[in-house]
Amino acid sequence: MTDKYIIRKEVIVNASQEKAFCVFTEGFDSWWPKTHHIAKVEMKESVMETKLGGRWYERGIDGSECEWGKVIAWEPPKRFALTWQLTADYQYDPNFQTEVEVTFDSMGEGKTRVTLEHKNLDRYGKDMEKVKSSVGSEGGWGGIMRLYAATANNEVAEIEKMSKDIAERMAERVAE
Repeated sequence: MTDKYIIRKEVIVNASQEKAFCVFTEGFDSWWPKTHHIAKVEMKESVMETKLGGRWYERGIDGSECEWGKVIAWEPPKRFALTWQLTADYQYDPNFQTEVEVTFDSMGEGKTRVTLEHKNLDRYGKDMEKVKSSVGSEGGWGGIMRLYAATANNEVAEIEKMSKDIAERMAERVAE
């Protein structure tokens, strides 16, 4: 069943469920694109505090921090969920939230299906289609999930290529 208020992206990685979960969460900064930040300064690192109630945020090269949301479900190595508290203009708003849930399903033989669902997009109201086309694009969750998969699969050459591609696609979106 397709829900028009959900963006769903799925990748299969050549890793156990535990490793896939660990690369996504503890290794978050190793694969999140530095181009995807909301601060006025360049991003130094992306951080996900790996616990219920933890924050996920970015730290700028000047030491400043910009919140993105909180960890609202933590069930290693099967799933976690985060609030996404960014407005349609990609500004943090503590009174606004959608939800990002990521599940890790073991397929046996060292393979894991990783599914990301960005839910409750109807909360963007009149801006919902704009947000869906942005975060649902290859410059958004599509490319980000492929970058995660390349990192989990240790595909170094592919990571460089995808990082450049995601940055270009994001620049195109910003120019629109």
